[in-house]
Amino acid sequence: MSQYYHSIRFDETKCQGRMRCLRVCPTQAIRVRHGKARMIEERCIDCGECITVCPNGAIIPLTDPFGELSRFRYTIAVPSPALYAQFGREILPDKILAGLKKLGFDEAIDLAYTCGEVSFAIQEYLRNYNGPRPLISNACPTIVRLIQVKYPELIAHIIPIDTPREIAAREIKKKKAKQLEIPEKEIGTFYLTPCPVKMISIKQPAEKGRSHLDGALSIADVYGPLLSAMEGLEESENSRRGLESICILGIGWAIAGGMSRTLRLRNSLAVAGLAEIVKVFDDIEKGKIRNIDFIEAYSCPHGCVGGSLTVENTYSSYNKIVKLIETLEYEKVKACPDIREVRRRYDQKYYFIEGKLEPRPLAPLDEDISRAIQKKKLKESLYEQLPQIDCGACGSPSCLTFAEDVVQGEANLNDCVFLWPQKITQLAQEIIDLVEKTGFKPKKKTNLKEGKQVNAFTRNRQTS
Repeated sequence: MSQYYHSIRFDETKCQGRMRCLRVCPTQAIRVRHGKARMIEERCIDCGECITVCPNGAIIPLTDPFGELSRFRYTIAVPSPALYAQFGREILPDKILAGLKKLGFDEAIDLAYTCGEVSFAIQEYLRNYNGPRPLISNACPTIVRLIQVKYPELIAHIIPIDTPREIAAREIKKKKAKQLEIPEKEIGTFYLTPCPVKMISIKQPAEKGRSHLDGALSIADVYGPLLSAMEGLEESENSRRGLESICILGIGWAIAGGMSRTLRLRNSLAVAGLAEIVKVFDDIEKGKIRNIDFIEAYSCPHGCVGGSLTVENTYSSYNKIVKLIETLEYEKVKACPDIREVRRRYDQKYYFIEGKLEPRPLAPLDEDISRAIQKKKLKESLYEQLPQIDCGACGSPSCLTFAEDVVQGEANLNDCVFLWPQKITQLAQEIIDLVEKTGFKPKKKTNLKEGKQVNAFTRNRQTS
């Protein structure tokens, strides 16, 4: 089995085994054994659902500390457009970018502009594409990993255009290395992320050897210092000028449906939240969704603004982005890339991912095929004995996974509480059969005080 990097860790000292994480995991990657939750690494897609439901804070997201910036001679902030939704409506992206420079970065780039470029590239790809539909966006690493693990036959549906954060980091490094006459390795690019899964796409990209980003900082960690840094900054000369710097195509990437709305894609679908995404992907597998060209899929509610590492209320953040898009549409602001230049670069494969996505299959029941077949039959037999109500009390997410865990030696059949009465009845019958077989007759004693015959055998069993 391959070794996988993960953006979360379990703190056993805080875990009380309440099983909420087990129930929300979309790939059944969590087990609770001996009162503590643990992860099955090959199954985990780092969606962060477990983080949001854990009542004890026992599941910790892993991002880089701010001190990582000191490793580089020149540092560049690459903020997710979701960062723009964390502040009041009067605080526009140009002020936020200025605040990041005051915070300690040598430069802060507006990722929304690159998002606009990639939007045009996706539009161009859709226009020329003749393969199986619908195509699925790859902006959310959780969605990519969900498909690799649970829906490998849908890999061909993932759009092969690279993500804006990777393209922006790649190009800014080349540009600054030339300008400053220093090696690219001395330039650090840091993504300001709304969720921990972006850390995975940096530390262990799904489709290539290495990322062009050097780390990820949590928006929640940056928020307080950034807010303080912006207090001393002057406002933009006027609101119109501040608006003119915003790419409407890019700002929509912060919310589910924003990309399709700003591109005016008529035959697209926006889905947010893993429970809904699983339903849609199940329907695609069954051939029920064939008339849709493009699906925007985000694991977080309402898109990136709903990430677990954001600060502002999800609904408020979503509303700010919607209102900003409406204002840009009303003002007819178009601070976006030249589509002719995008098409030229598109023809040169500038926007395409560098590698190829592969399935991430789960390990078989056994490496030996004959033993694997035997284990499969035993698993099916055990499953038939179980109540099949998927209560999770055994520490496995479903009766089927529990049967597999038993076969693999990761659980004991007695862990199922619904089998206890059956086991007790079976044990009692075995005792009766043993008594009858041996002809054993317990002695009787007279309890003089009570004046009753007492079965010594029964009395001893009760007090033992």
